Amino acid sequence: MRKIVFSGMRPTGKLHLGHLVGALSNWLELQQKYPCIFSIVDWHAFMGEYEQSHDINANIMDMAIDWLACGIDPDKSTLFVQSQVPEHLELAMILGCLTPLGWLERNPTYKEQLREITTRDLQTFAFLGYPVLQAADILLYKANLVPIGEDQLPHLELTREISRRFNHIFKKEVFTDCEAILTQTPRLLGLDGRKMSKSYQNAINLSDSKDDIEKKVKMMFTDPKRIKLSDPGHPEECNVYTYYEVFAPGQKEAVYEWCTKAQKGCTDCKKILAEHLVKYLEPIREKREKLVKDKDRVRDILEAGRKKASVMAKKTIEEVKEVIFK
Repeated sequence: MRKIVFSGMRPTGKLHLGHLVGALSNWLELQQKYPCIFSIVDWHAFMGEYEQSHDINANIMDMAIDWLACGIDPDKSTLFVQSQVPEHLELAMILGCLTPLGWLERNPTYKEQLREITTRDLQTFAFLGYPVLQAADILLYKANLVPIGEDQLPHLELTREISRRFNHIFKKEVFTDCEAILTQTPRLLGLDGRKMSKSYQNAINLSDSKDDIEKKVKMMFTDPKRIKLSDPGHPEECNVYTYYEVFAPGQKEAVYEWCTKAQKGCTDCKKILAEHLVKYLEPIREKREKLVKDKDRVRDILEAGRKKASVMAKKTIEEVKEVIFK
């Protein structure tokens, strides 16, 4: 049997360059090799954004448009909204009944987010249990492959533990182990040198206009050791140089040369980078503009994906209920 890929993304704001190089570029390659299921996981967004849930619907449409504009192909991949397939919550409830509380409390990401996110109250039953819903998302489609970053490995291991516990308790191999596809994400920080995040407002969004991109690049954090124009730069310590490595690798040697020999200043360097980014994002922006004008087509794609996902989800839930209530 061909292996199935599952991945999801929370609709919590506009997608940016970090999403493009960290996830979407990898999805584009995977859809050429495997049946892929990509879900806009709005219940996961609600868990952390329940006080601002009025933004979620708009974010869903925005995310679907970005996916399609970047090249996610509905003829090759199944795209749908998580909450429109109710079996996600049903399986999460079933799995939650047999997941030990200690497994969830030891989750390193949970503890880290409680420490770092102070603007929202995340000490809720649902947020503690979000790895169970995450497991349900994957197991509902009997997915074998899950593209993730290294920091998410504990989540996937928890999914495996939950599936094994289910099989052990009910003496039947309903679920098989899922395997991580580790995503080698280029080091891409935000404009200010911190992690790229909508919370920090330090990202270049896929939906940004030419003017937006030029203004944002102009404000980018550069080499802190280069004080004067005549000072030689240190590309390996400069955030702008990192962007050249990712989005204009053919210019990398020239940039290194003019930076280390102080042949161009940071202002000129950023102006040239902005031109490369505008050119790089132009095909995405053009597709995006067409999709924004034809949202009915986007809704039709999501509805077609919902129907395909529902068939698989219903089959799994029927099998699960047959096992637990036999």
